[in-house]
Amino acid sequence: MAGDLFLSTPLLLPLVLNLIGPVLAHEHHGADLTEEQLHAPVDAVLWIHIALQAIVWGFIFPVGMVLGLTRSRWHVPVQSLAFALTFGGIVLGHAHGGRQFPSSVHSHIGSWILVPIFAQLGLGIYLKLHIHERTLRPYAVRAHGILGRIWPILGWVQGLFGVITLRGFCGEVGAGQCAAHYLMGSGFIAYGMILALLLVVGDNWVRRSGRSPEWWDSWVIMLWGIVNTFTEHHGGEWSVKDMQHTILGLLWWAGGALGIFMSRNNQRNVVPGVIIILTGWAMSDHVQALMLSTKVHSMFGYSLMLAGFARVLEVCFIPLPSSPLSERPPLDDNDSEHTLAPSAPKDTGVAAKLNGVRAFRHLPPFLLVASGLLFMSATDEELEAAHEEGIDHVTYVLSMYSIAFLFYLLTVFLLHLYSTSGRNASSAQQPNVVFSAEGIELSDTDASKWYTPLSREEGTSAAAHVLGEDEDD
Repeated sequence: MAGDLFLSTPLLLPLVLNLIGPVLAHEHHGADLTEEQLHAPVDAVLWIHIALQAIVWGFIFPVGMVLGLTRSRWHVPVQSLAFALTFGGIVLGHAHGGRQFPSSVHSHIGSWILVPIFAQLGLGIYLKLHIHERTLRPYAVRAHGILGRIWPILGWVQGLFGVITLRGFCGEVGAGQCAAHYLMGSGFIAYGMILALLLVVGDNWVRRSGRSPEWWDSWVIMLWGIVNTFTEHHGGEWSVKDMQHTILGLLWWAGGALGIFMSRNNQRNVVPGVIIILTGWAMSDHVQALMLSTKVHSMFGYSLMLAGFARVLEVCFIPLPSSPLSERPPLDDNDSEHTLAPSAPKDTGVAAKLNGVRAFRHLPPFLLVASGLLFMSATDEELEAAHEEGIDHVTYVLSMYSIAFLFYLLTVFLLHLYSTSGRNASSAQQPNVVFSAEGIELSDTDASKWYTPLSREEGTSAAAHVLGEDEDD
């Protein structure tokens, strides 16, 4: 089936080019639009464009990417469908009537995004031909994989600029605030998704890396803090917000450096969680001009503080229960998604504790995703628009949390799909298999000192050994 689709793709290319040609030649509107065109109602064609591109870039392309990572036979059909639909969406985006929009970043990216689209399509066709096996093909495989992995990022960026264009936000006055909120909010969302990958299915990858999760966290926090320290004040008098944002940058790089040092030798530490808590506290007391804005910022801060507390609890009090491999039954659909280790026997206390560990490890990533969405939705322009519509802070915050649930649903669905599709489908039913971010078929033979706590006997023996060494010195 996949082969038939790809063999038919070259026959479809002329048709696609005929459809896309007018789009490439289409001149984006500038300042010549009338007030009537700028404020006309959004027509049905544009709404179809928005819905279609949201489905394609937000769901179908990520699913196709995961199926490609697992070498599933459904990778080519899904991506072929996504390519066809996105071409249709691009055409609709230029064919709509009703409201018209001036030239924007969204419109320019919409043209340039055709470059990686055609590159990925061309590489896929080339790889399907199975030629130049020892010369060019290995490089094409790597390029195809890199392009496929950046697809969700391209979709997120283009979708974000699409919302900005539709709502008319982030003009000359609000551009700086938009950049700060959208960059940091996107950072929190990405942080939550990566943390879900590491804590929920990435146990073996982290073990092989030789670094604890907090080592990775601390580097990101420190580097972001350095950037934030020197980009929040743009000359002139220092405002209260300038000082608060700059001191947060100092907090992050100082705390990040401490976290890196404390993470040496694979040790876990609570510094990243403490930094998240302090950042949340600062945001919860970040007074704004509108009461609605103050309330939303407060809820963002509380969510971030709760994420930090959950992370501290995860590090300090949520150890990984250990059980012999011989006691572990085959994995089923309830166990194969998001497991740090295979199940212990169903009728033991160890199994209950393991289920609790699995459940709790979802809390910090989800709260980070929710915090990111709340922060992205807290710009002055967005909240002024909500205030004018008569929306109160309870409705607004719960709306953002509803979107956060959908985002995290997509995240855990993709993790589940990775664990149960393609080359991992047969492994999902085999015993003694630990699911990880890279190699699914990895047995749990190495004890990790940052996941497995010492027993009392081991701890007493180790302490006596250290004391003995001190006496010898």
